[in-house]
Amino acid sequence: MKTITDNQKVRAAKKLKKMFGQMDRRQMEYCPIRDVMALASDKWSILIILYLGYYPVLRFNQLQKKVYGISNKVLSERLKILESDGYLSRKMYAEVPIRVEYQLTDFGHSYLDKLIDLTEWITTYSDDVIANRAKYQRQ
Repeated sequence: MKTITDNQKVRAAKKLKKMFGQMDRRQMEYCPIRDVMALASDKWSILIILYLGYYPVLRFNQLQKKVYGISNKVLSERLKILESDGYLSRKMYAEVPIRVEYQLTDFGHSYLDKLIDLTEWITTYSDDVIANRAKYQRQ
């Protein structure tokens, strides 16, 4: 199992103190962190953003094939939310049939960078998580 240094713990504590120390009671009721994270970090949105990071432009059907298990309805909802929040752009072509393409915005790419960091962390620690689950179930 990997260890966390005291310096990492101190840096995290300082960042959390800065983040939570600036929130008043009203902000705690409407938490912008929770609001943004809930919409941008659900399992489907993360996969959509990762795939749009890997493939610069994808059409709806291409995205649906890549994001295994997502329904048309959920994909459509997620794309609308991600577009409204500024993570991706949608371009529609006046053709028959209508062609619609999606791509990440610069804002979406900045979020993608953080998601890549998170997926690297997951790759590093996934064996630990699996071992912890097994240990927990044996108790």
